[in-house]
Amino acid sequence: MKKNNLSFLLLLLIALFAACKKDKETIEPEHRLPSIENLEIGLANGGFAVIGNDFHFNADILAGEKLAIIELKIVQKVGESYTKPWKYEITYEQYKGVKNVTLHKHFDIPTDAPEGKYDFFVIVHDQNGRKLEIKKDFIIYSVASLPVNPILSILNISESGKVYYRNGKFENPSATLKKGQILQSQVTIGGVKGDGKMYLLLIKKNANHRPESIDQIDFNKVIVYDVYEHNAWKEVGFFSNVVFDMSTFTTTRNFPDLTVGATTDHNLPQGNPITGSKAWSSGDYYYAVLYKNTTHNMSFSKYIEFAIDYN
Repeated sequence: MKKNNLSFLLLLLIALFAACKKDKETIEPEHRLPSIENLEIGLANGGFAVIGNDFHFNADILAGEKLAIIELKIVQKVGESYTKPWKYEITYEQYKGVKNVTLHKHFDIPTDAPEGKYDFFVIVHDQNGRKLEIKKDFIIYSVASLPVNPILSILNISESGKVYYRNGKFENPSATLKKGQILQSQVTIGGVKGDGKMYLLLIKKNANHRPESIDQIDFNKVIVYDVYEHNAWKEVGFFSNVVFDMSTFTTTRNFPDLTVGATTDHNLPQGNPITGSKAWSSGDYYYAVLYKNTTHNMSFSKYIEFAIDYN
């Protein structure tokens, strides 16, 4: 009799455990929090913005169930001094009902924003009633107060000694680079000091790879035309991949030659093979200028499009 009672109790406990587990599995998804990965606030995730200039935001957002709304807020910090009260809020409602989204946005910081230190909030509301809130430190600069301000001064491209592109304009908009032609390019970036590094890249447009900082470069998808860096500059100046010595009136570093069809690129230290998905082919390409000032964690990028005829 005792044995039967023990068996009954054991079966009852197993049944109760299974029922509780089933209930837990049924309830838990309704209470699961949203999550955020690959959060980038400012170009190259620098955590700052410039008044009147373009601002970069990126986040991979996953709902606990389905998204309701996403909010971005820039709020003045308690205890900080500002020239006037100010805040900035954006609400995205167009992603309602989806499970996940990559929120990649560019917008201008309003010209009436006062300089200072801020709190940057990312708030994700889920349809299950749960909310995820992330707060990050954030700085808004005026152009005049930036420690460095990388800007493009010169961007010239030549093919086999003939000017192909000069400072915002193609000499012949319908021209294409052809197999065997030699690519040459001079790039100068002003407003920099300290330490910095520049990559000049060729990227197939259909590779769907458009990095905004040197930290985001996938070297399996790019052809490195040139890479160069400056170190410990005490004064703000112009940084170029072509270096001219005024004292001797000679060029001490010239732009490299890269033949359309070359087997290796100019990445350091010995060049990478131009094979696989980045192998030469006919089609549309990007020419990308990517610069990062590593002393002040500020980046610059510039893209132009052109075609290559590899037949």
